[in-house]
Amino acid sequence: MKNGILKANVALLASVALLPSLAFAHTGTGAQGMFAGFGHPLGGLDHMLAMVAVGIWAAQMGGRAVFTLPLTFVAVMIMGGLMGIAGIALPYVEGGILASVIVMGVVIAAAMKFPAILSTMLVAVFAVFHGHAHGTEMPLASSAIAYGAGFAIATALLHGAGIALGQGFKSFNAVFASRLAGAIIASAGTVLALG
Repeated sequence: MKNGILKANVALLASVALLPSLAFAHTGTGAQGMFAGFGHPLGGLDHMLAMVAVGIWAAQMGGRAVFTLPLTFVAVMIMGGLMGIAGIALPYVEGGILASVIVMGVVIAAAMKFPAILSTMLVAVFAVFHGHAHGTEMPLASSAIAYGAGFAIATALLHGAGIALGQGFKSFNAVFASRLAGAIIASAGTVLALG
């Protein structure tokens, strides 16, 4: 039994290890587009703070919110990305992104818990702005599918980091640390908005 599990794990690890080489084996822009998409959320402090904040808030709320808030964000962000790629204008994108950082920070600092529909709607509104920004900044030579997959994966990882932080705060009963993290996020968003 253990030997079979070991073989399965080795096969899975080998498959995962080969994925980057498969991406580079194709001509065109698939791999480049994915890397560009992956790097976009990681290249802006405003994006990173908002996405980690969604994860922290989801963990703080607990229950199904741990899954629904990040999944909603990623799904709606992809739709916003498609709008940006298609050239559909959306007003106040930068303002919406900065508002997402500030509001999410305040929500965490105040340990606010909204009904599921309201929290989901709040996250969805902010996700549209983030997605639109990603979409409009897609390099011309990139594949939209690869680029979108890249920013969706990076966003999901940032949400995961936020959930891990939020769960860590909960497991150590560090309510103050969670609220402090929210205050720091809101303050950073305010500095970004002013500067």
